[in-house]
Formats: sequence, structure tokens, C-alpha cells
Amino acid sequence: MMMFYPDTLLFIDGRWQAASDGRTQDVVNPATGQMIGKVAHAGQPELALALAAAQRGFAVWSATPAFRRYQIMRLAATLVRERTEEAATCMSLEQGKPLAEARAEMEAAADVIDWMAEEGRRAYGRIVPARFMGVTQSVIRTPVGPVAAFCPWNFPVNQVVRKVSAALATGCSIIVKAPEETPASPAMLIRAFSDAGVPPGVIGLVYGTPSEISETLIGDDIIRKVTFTGSTAVGKILASLAGAHMKRVTMELGGHGPVIVTADADIVRAVSLLAASKTRNAGQVCISPTRFLIEKGVFEEFRSAYVAHMQAVTVGNGQHPGTQMGPVVSLRRLESIESLVSAARDQGAKVETGGVRLAGEGYFYAPTVLTGLTPDMRIMNEEPFGPISLLCPFDSLEDAITEANRLPYGLAAYAFTGSGATAARLRDTVRTGMLTINHIGLSLPEIPFGGLGDSGYGSEGGSEALDAYLDTRLVTSMDYM
Repeated sequence: MMMFYPDTLLFIDGRWQAASDGRTQDVVNPATGQMIGKVAHAGQPELALALAAAQRGFAVWSATPAFRRYQIMRLAATLVRERTEEAATCMSLEQGKPLAEARAEMEAAADVIDWMAEEGRRAYGRIVPARFMGVTQSVIRTPVGPVAAFCPWNFPVNQVVRKVSAALATGCSIIVKAPEETPASPAMLIRAFSDAGVPPGVIGLVYGTPSEISETLIGDDIIRKVTFTGSTAVGKILASLAGAHMKRVTMELGGHGPVIVTADADIVRAVSLLAASKTRNAGQVCISPTRFLIEKGVFEEFRSAYVAHMQAVTVGNGQHPGTQMGPVVSLRRLESIESLVSAARDQGAKVETGGVRLAGEGYFYAPTVLTGLTPDMRIMNEEPFGPISLLCPFDSLEDAITEANRLPYGLAAYAFTGSGATAARLRDTVRTGMLTINHIGLSLPEIPFGGLGDSGYGSEGGSEALDAYLDTRLVTSMDYM
């Protein structure tokens, strides 16, 4: 039975509106391959309106006291929690993830809003002791200006809420270019902010042709800060465009998450946690564990247990009770995964389980485990972005560290070990923005979230997330004697 799914409008200057020329795009349920709704397609007239509104909104919001901004944001978080079920249902329909994961994403979004609201009250400047009597040296932090945010489809609310919350907490206005594949759930998030009392123009929401929107927004003088989550290839283009206009940038890009499991690790715990993390959102997660580097002495034990976990995963429609993993988001994503696995198989990789598209409607790919891999294979170098686990044995810890650091990515890495000395060695040598050891401890609002190298720069979590939305200014003055 088809659940209700709303058509999605643009949100500009406090009003929900269609495109002036009536253009829309279809929204497809990846579990069925069928169209379930439409999303309005912004053109130049709508983008011009959104930019002008953001400029006006910034003037209002930057002058709003931090405590009042905090109150409005906390109310928005309450509304998000109250509307979790409706938004989670839409997210599952448009993105494919199981309802339980969609609910968790909505609840986490409310936590992000709460935490950023609190941090916004504490975006302190400071007084620097002067060298001379009568001199005052004040460091002042002020909002950078209107922000352009570009967000992906894999976490349609999580990625939007981090950007919107950081902008609002610091007094910035923001235009969100949300994903056309998954438009309804981010629209519900924005509605909660509006209903909580965020003034018109402070938040804009647009959908349309990504290149047109990015070139228009980033190239306009009104926008002073750019934040993007997505592929490294696109991120480099947008960062270059922003650099040409000397605009502040935060980039959260791709990864190819290495996992190091040593012989003295708790293998049962490692397998359980990593299998659950790998199948979350059908592996369409930038921080997903992907290259599993297992010490030879426990490789067979790990392989056997991990394959059994993957074979037991219930794959199906995210709306159905008991589903543990849904479809990938689109036919294009499905074909990309198939191509990588096929190429690896042709070069000698062994498929331990999966390796096939599942029969029936929708875009389902079986949880897949590959062994017999070599570093020259495409799948060992290109982010699979699907339910693919690459199991590789290693002889020495140094070999594992070398492989973990081989690629230009540096987003997230995982390790399981029973040795404190090994944990310290990995902490000091694995080149990554985030490393979690003996547990899965990433993505909380209060800790940094970001990468190194081709995985981008800047943070979307922790107190560091607010830094990119604030200008730091010095005012130094001398009293008249």
C-alpha cells in the first residue's frame, strides 16, 4: 500500500512556492522504481529572489540576540521530534533506508539543533592583555554573512541540519540547495525552523539543476560562505569556484574507510559492530568502513563470521517491518556498484557472498564481501558507496598502516585491537580526520566531523563547526590620557 508522499515546493522569503515556469522533477521510490511525487525546479528568477531574501534575512538575523536565536532553535528541535514519524516515513519512501534508520536520523537532527543552539550562545570573543597601559585589545567574532549550502541525498536531513544549525546559531542566513532525489524530508526540517519563528529570508530552500544553482549562488556577491557535502570531484570544482571569489568554504567529501583489525582484538565484537555499520543506509555513507585490513592470524575467523553476518541481513523495502537494509538510491548507483564488483571479479577477486543485483522491482544489491583483492583494482581505489566489504589480510601493523594511508582520502578510519600500544600507534600514524578505536563513535553533534586530503577540510561537528561561519576581528583602542 502506497503511503502518502507530498509534492515539494521551494521555500523563499518565508513562503512555499512553485517555480515561476511551473517546472518540476519526478521523485522515485528506489524500493519500487516508481514515481511517487514531484519537486519544484528553481530557475534564475527563483534564485534571484532567494539571494535577495537571504541578504534581507541576514540583516535581521545577525541583529537578533544570541539568546533569542537559541530559543527559536530549541523550539525547532522540539517540533522536529514531534514530527519525526511523518518525516521518517517520507525519507524512507524517497531514499530507501529502513524506517528505523530514518527515525534515528530525525532524532539525531533534533540533537544537532539543540547542541548548535547552545554553542551559539557561547561563540565568545576575548580580551587580549595589552603591552601598554590604556590599551584594550578586543577579539570580536561576527557572522560571516549569507551562506550557500549544497547537500546530498544519502542523509537528506542529517546533512542539511548540520549546515542550517551552524549558520543560524552564529547569526547567518542560508540558502540550502537540497537533493532532488530526496526533497520532502529536508523540506519538513525547514518547515520546523520556519514554524518555530525563524524570520523570512533567513532560510531558503531550492531544488533544480545542480550546476546552475551552484554557479549562480557561489558567484553572487551576496553569498559569503559555501558549504558542500558530496563527491570529491564535485567538491574540487565548487571549492575552485568559491576560491575565485575569496569565499569561506567547508568541504565534507568522499572517503574509502580503512578498518584495521589486529589478532588480539575482540573479533566477535568487531564483526558485529562493523557489519551493522557497513549495511547502514546500504553502505551509502561517506564514513562507511570499506577496506577491511585483517591480521593474517585471525583473517579466516573474521572472514567466516563476517560473511555469516552479511548473509543474515534482511534486505527489502524500508517501509516493511524487519527490513535491515534497503535499496540503493537509484539505477545509476546500482549500475556503478555492479561495474566495480564485475571489474574486481574479472581481475581475480573472489565473491564470498552477494555480488549480485537482487531480483524484482527496485534498486537492490546484495550485501557483498570480496577477498583476493589487490591494490591496483578499481574497487580498492574508488569509493564503492554501496554494501561492499573488501577483506584483505596483512602481515605486520606497518603493512596495514601503509595500506590505510595509501589513498589520498582521509575521512574516517576504524580499528579494533586489544593493545594500548597498538591503539596509540594507530592514533599517531593513520592519516584521517576521524579515527574510532574499539567502538563506532562518530557523527555526534559535540565532536568534530571532517576529513583530510581529498576528503575535504573544515568540520561539520563540534565547536569547530561554528568557526567557518564567523569572522574574527580585532579592535584595539587606547584611552585618551
